[in-house]
Amino acid sequence: MNNEVISKQYAILLFACAVWFALSGLAYSHQTEPAVVTVIVESEQVEITIRDAIEPMIAITRVDPKSNADAGRVNEIYQNLRYEEPEVLESIFRDNWEMISKQINIFAGDTRLELVLDTAIVPEIGDPKQLRFSTLTIKATLPADGTPVRLGWRTDFGPIGIHQLGGDGEGYTQILQGGQVSEPMSRAVPVKEAAATIFTRFIVAGFEHIVPKGTDHILFVLGLFLFSLRLRPILAQVTAFTLAHSVSLALSSLNIVSMPARIVEPLIAISIVYVAIENIFFARKDRVSFARVAVVFCFGLLHGLGFASVLNDVGLPAGQFVLGLIGFNIGVELGQLGVILIAFLLLGLPFGRKHWYRAGIVIPASAAIAAVGLWWTIERVLG
Repeated sequence: MNNEVISKQYAILLFACAVWFALSGLAYSHQTEPAVVTVIVESEQVEITIRDAIEPMIAITRVDPKSNADAGRVNEIYQNLRYEEPEVLESIFRDNWEMISKQINIFAGDTRLELVLDTAIVPEIGDPKQLRFSTLTIKATLPADGTPVRLGWRTDFGPIGIHQLGGDGEGYTQILQGGQVSEPMSRAVPVKEAAATIFTRFIVAGFEHIVPKGTDHILFVLGLFLFSLRLRPILAQVTAFTLAHSVSLALSSLNIVSMPARIVEPLIAISIVYVAIENIFFARKDRVSFARVAVVFCFGLLHGLGFASVLNDVGLPAGQFVLGLIGFNIGVELGQLGVILIAFLLLGLPFGRKHWYRAGIVIPASAAIAAVGLWWTIERVLG
């Protein structure tokens, strides 16, 4: 199937979900926010990825909401689950999977498929007033009759935004109400991207996360550049930053290390403030201190965790984890080097040898960067 068609369909689905969210306001009801479901129908297996809040699934399955005696317990169980740590909530979900899977209706022709829960990625608690979206991967073996696949789930699980990847036609994209069943999704082995295509795609994604989307990372890199125009200090800082965020990006992508965004994002803003203030009061033209490099390394670990959240949204391809991770990291490095090169061409090359360069450019620019970083810190802590 044409990749461009798939991309357009997926974009339409996400846009439709976004409109749905906007129209539904700030209500916390599970039923007002569609789950985003991606379906890959192969010749012998179907793989389904669901991005949704799993707390309501557990609560609804545990009791009968149609019973007056149990109706109030659904919300009570749901609210309690929202405060469970990720590993605890995952364990509870797996313990209840046998019951939950019976509420998800997936058929090949008239054959109901037996669903196997492969992975369940549960984020940190975050703001308890907002839904916590987990990511589930479900697999099922298809019968040998070649019949297409249909999908739906119980009414009170809420609406579903379904996107089929692959298939003989143009795939399937639609938002369904809870209780509705999708149109038949034809079987076919999806056209797998070539390794070079995947590698290039993730390089582009990494680059775009810096330029133009990563404003906070751009300011941090500019802070490193403004410390000194000499190659050795710039190289020492950029190397430390690169090594650090490469390590934390890999560890976070492997779910070995994690930190809530509510902690990571304010700390990234603080890192911007720190390097900018140090540029004003402690920068030297000829060398960079070990302390500066060590601090940059520590801040690089934080920025790597920030990169990881974006990489998780992009989605590393199954079986191509290392390739996608390396490509994304290379894209990030190219973006950072691009920022430094542009800063050098606009500031360092024409004005770097001027006696007023530090007083007229470094200090005012660093002060402006520190002010923006401070504003972001306050905004992210309070917001």
